[in-house]
Amino acid sequence: MFANFLDFVIDGKKPALTEGTLPNSVKWTWLGDGMVRFEPDHEVKASVVASAGIHGDETAPIEILSMLVADIASGKAPLKSRLLVIFGNIDAMRESCRYRDDDLNRLFNGRHLTLATSHESPRAVELEGVTRAFFAEADSTQAKWHIDMHTAIRPSVFEQFALLPYTGAPLSRAMFDWLQDAGLSAVLLHKEKSNTFTHFTAEQSGALACTLELGKVRPFGHNDLTRFAASDAALRRLIAAEPPVPKSGDTLKVFTVIGQITKQSEALELHVAGDVANFTPFERGTLLAEDGDYRYEVTRNEERIVFPNPTVKPGLRAGLMVIDTTEDTFKALG
Repeated sequence: MFANFLDFVIDGKKPALTEGTLPNSVKWTWLGDGMVRFEPDHEVKASVVASAGIHGDETAPIEILSMLVADIASGKAPLKSRLLVIFGNIDAMRESCRYRDDDLNRLFNGRHLTLATSHESPRAVELEGVTRAFFAEADSTQAKWHIDMHTAIRPSVFEQFALLPYTGAPLSRAMFDWLQDAGLSAVLLHKEKSNTFTHFTAEQSGALACTLELGKVRPFGHNDLTRFAASDAALRRLIAAEPPVPKSGDTLKVFTVIGQITKQSEALELHVAGDVANFTPFERGTLLAEDGDYRYEVTRNEERIVFPNPTVKPGLRAGLMVIDTTEDTFKALG
């Protein structure tokens, strides 16, 4: 089962037993399709959720997580933390699509209640319950982390970047140290609450949560995973309770969301070419979107667009607008 966790899950198999102990004394518990908890037999330093496949076609992180499971089982990856591994939208993974009915990463914090007939809603309920219980069982002295790994639809000025959910809590120096250890080029700070998986775990369980965007969407077996070796290594250090490794070179760039383009109707005209990369800058006065009476025009000297996507359903985000806040953010960290 653990030697190739991805194939086991994709094939719809279930273990004969729901729990057991590995030869390295790590206890495992099957919590449902694509969800397994690992617990070391010694002092636990942290409780970590590592998730991938919330969008079924984002394959590189799924493959990375499957290899991590194999290495934990073989003893190659040391474990000094409680670890919950999650493959999110398994049906979409099987069909090599982003989702069946609705974007799973927009259904948390109870939004699934408004889409009761959606194929994805029961899975959102299940993931909320499993992660809430996992963190509730953690010792109060343990750090709580959630690393949710994705890939982007478009290329990006910064190929590998992170998004931090907004909860109103101060930014964490520990999180920024980990992001730099993971070799990321940029981090995007939200300023409003949302219905993403990481926002749910951050707000409901107090986890240090981040969404990683690692490269582009590609079919299974067509990823150059060496490009994401730094993130893989940083996650392995995290679950082994090892400190981040300091990186030399450019400082992590920080961007803050200052607005978004919302799709009002199917008449949306997004004036952004299909090959425009994430974090592409636009000058003041540029008209980026029109949708009936709705318009989005750049009002600052420079704004950058992230996740432009005119094909989303009406009412959802068709693009995020961000500005560079690197200097102010690092000053605030102290």
